[in-house]
Amino acid sequence: MKNLKRTVAVIMLVMIVASLLCVTVYATSGKGDVSGAVESTWTKASGQIKKIVNNVVFPVIDTILAIFFFIKLGTAYFDYRKHGQFEFAAPAILFGCLVFMITAPLYIWNILGI
Repeated sequence: MKNLKRTVAVIMLVMIVASLLCVTVYATSGKGDVSGAVESTWTKASGQIKKIVNNVVFPVIDTILAIFFFIKLGTAYFDYRKHGQFEFAAPAILFGCLVFMITAPLYIWNILGI
């Protein structure tokens, strides 16, 4: 019983201290308009997000796809030398994905409406 009282007292003390130290925050100028705050933040940050995706994310994906493409092209060539038949499917798919990702920054932002 003594442990229960001590535990309840500690929990109550923590809750009282937390409520005293918390600050009430309003979304935008005291109106409480959360959706307006999110929209204005997105509007301000969308240019930075677009710049980061264009300059970092797309080039990294392009590099990875190019590496996979050349590796697959090499293995397809060695299979051709070994078996006499060249498999076009995997290198063609990787090449299509690579072309799609290289040209994606030109049209992806129009599709997303940014």
